[in-house]
Amino acid sequence: MPLSKDADTLVDIEEDSFLADNDSLDELPGNVEMSLFEHLEELRMRMFYALVATVIAAIGCFIIVKPIVQLLEVPAKGVKFLQLAPGEYFFVSVQVAGYSGLLIVSPFILYQIIQFVLPGLTRRERHFLGPVVLGSSILFFAGLIFSYLLLIPAALNFLINYGAEVVDQLWSIDKYFKFVLLLLFSAGLAFQIPVIQLLLGSLGIVSSQTMISGWRYVILGAVVLGAILTPSTDPLTQSLLAGAILGLYFSGIGLVKLLGK
Repeated sequence: MPLSKDADTLVDIEEDSFLADNDSLDELPGNVEMSLFEHLEELRMRMFYALVATVIAAIGCFIIVKPIVQLLEVPAKGVKFLQLAPGEYFFVSVQVAGYSGLLIVSPFILYQIIQFVLPGLTRRERHFLGPVVLGSSILFFAGLIFSYLLLIPAALNFLINYGAEVVDQLWSIDKYFKFVLLLLFSAGLAFQIPVIQLLLGSLGIVSSQTMISGWRYVILGAVVLGAILTPSTDPLTQSLLAGAILGLYFSGIGLVKLLGK
């Protein structure tokens, strides 16, 4: 009997320890009460830092904007760009410098966002923060690379060849860069799908089985999203982006399954 009581006591201690560990994961470490105005003041400060960093980076990119413009013109082989209005190239340079600066300081902006939301996160939620931020950043830049190397050349190749025997390829530099920048950032955003799936799966909102069961709707959604995100109407570009979205979605399901969700 004494041995049985000791064993029961040991089990109770282990259960208490397990519950205490779980409770500690749901606590707010170093929790400091802040008023609404203090939260708003901190938000204003974080936004100000992010804005200043973006402006500085954009100015730096504007100084060296010519090589950036030339790099973005590479996929349009054999096309001559025209300035159709006074100052068109100048405004294009400002746009390119602005987007480039935003891209460069995106890690700093993410840091400011993390510092703002961190006090309100439990220890359990903080464990997900690092992998989510890292994975999101890697996938965003992977989307940019995918768009630059595959999506944009495929779209431009189709559009150039389609009218090659009918029209000369003289393009407005402003419209070209709107086209390219939209494709770049659309692909970067589309590549965030696995991160969203991991978050939903980790929080227990959607299981991997539920994600698999809705595959028909996912295929339809990928086709619609590919059509919306691509500024051109050619089927090749839309199919490439839709295929990438499907590949990312089913890869996300595999990752959620690895988590046992």
